[in-house]
Amino acid sequence: MDDEAMIARGRRSVTGAAPPGRSGGRLADEVYDTLLGQLMSLRIEPDSRVTIDVLARELGVSQTPIRDALNRMEAEGLVVRVPHAGYRIPPQITRHRFEDMLEVRLLLEPAAARRSAERASLAQVAGLRRMLEEMAELEGGSGPTAYGAFGLRDAAFHDLVALSAENQVIRETLARLHSHVHLFRLHRDTQVTHLAMAEHEEVVAAIAARDADAAAYAMRRHILRSGERFRRLFDEAKDDEAMAADA
Repeated sequence: MDDEAMIARGRRSVTGAAPPGRSGGRLADEVYDTLLGQLMSLRIEPDSRVTIDVLARELGVSQTPIRDALNRMEAEGLVVRVPHAGYRIPPQITRHRFEDMLEVRLLLEPAAARRSAERASLAQVAGLRRMLEEMAELEGGSGPTAYGAFGLRDAAFHDLVALSAENQVIRETLARLHSHVHLFRLHRDTQVTHLAMAEHEEVVAAIAARDADAAAYAMRRHILRSGERFRRLFDEAKDDEAMAADA
């Protein structure tokens, strides 16, 4: 399986989306999946420039689906349109943006996990377990593609929890944050995947047991621990800047 196929599969698995280009799929959706995967795996670097004609040549498609995908990504804040110069990938999120995003997740995701424990169907619980199995296949994988694919599965896992909570507003709000895109672009660290797996398993176990309090607690603890892991990256970057200034 090539890089784009692996990443797109990671984004679509369990969420129920039809594979682009097949039954009901659209080429623009496939291009969107591919570009999102390249963002996650850092094949497209932060603060770099992308143009429609170059992407069309690289992906072997016309400019129309490229333009549609980029328009969608612009609306979601994943790319920025530069007048007469194509598009630019935003720089990494700031520490302030990271903390704001974490605060919103702490408000919404434990509530979603609680509702999931109360409302998730047996099929949705089985879907969460399948997602964990797919993530385990990539756990500790080497290279940016494997890390990006894991990040997309991580995003799909949290989306499925929100979906099974049957609260569309929570799901839409979390989707607009694109928190996993921003976080997994910060740094490639296999320890992140290992620790996240164990925390996800605790969330799924509580949902499967229909223990709403335990599910909310497990999700809150996961987000807090994830925040601590990624917060260290900002601290390390600040230390590096200080050392460079003193040199």
